[in-house]
Parts: sequence; C-alpha cells; structure tokens
Amino acid sequence: MSQSREQQIREQVRTYHRDHPEVWELFKSFTLKLIQSGRKHYSANAIFERIRWEKDLGNGSEAAFKLNNNYRAFYARRFMASFPQHEGFFRTRAQPSTQQDATYTNELGPQDYPIVETRRSQRTAI
Repeated sequence: MSQSREQQIREQVRTYHRDHPEVWELFKSFTLKLIQSGRKHYSANAIFERIRWEKDLGNGSEAAFKLNNNYRAFYARRFMASFPQHEGFFRTRAQPSTQQDATYTNELGPQDYPIVETRRSQRTAI
C-alpha cells in the first residue's frame, strides 16, 4: 500500500515536534490563554503567527526558526485530542491529503524562493 500525503506530512510533523518541543508548549499556552479569556473558537493560523513572532524575537536571526504552515491542522487536532473538554475550539476541515499520494519530495525552504529586489520606482503605494 502506498503512503498518502497526509501520512507523509504526519511523519514530518512528528519529526518537527520531537526536534522543537517548545512549539507545542507555546501552542498549548497561547491556546489556553485564549480559552481562559472567554474565547469559544480561535484560529490555529493566528496562534502559529504568534509563535513565529515570539520565536523570532528571541532568536535574533532570520534563518534560526521555521514553522511550516502545513503543520497547523495537526497541532490544532493534537490540542483538541489532548484537551477533549475543548473539542471544537479549532474548526477543522476534512483533510484532502488523506486522498492524495505522497509526493516524496523534500520540504521547500527559504532557499527555494529567491529574494527579488525591487527598485523604489517599482513599488506601489497602498
């Protein structure tokens, strides 16, 4: 049986989780603070951005910390499985990756997206 894309991402998440346990601790902490503040639902995307903000401030290096957006749903589901009293705090969707074949390609990183400098005259105002 071939591996699905969901299984492939899940393996990547497990490896990332093992290598960066502080991300899970921050995810739990920020989520529990939101719940304590009275929120009934919130966005895992926003929590990931907060984690990036906190980690970037502490690291002082652009390349020091990376957090893949593909992992958001897995962290949201993990939180609700770990804290069943908060089931539904994150609204989740069906995972289409369960029906897709694994890609068996490496994850893309910043090195795969060259920075293109623009001249000031090419920038548009808001």
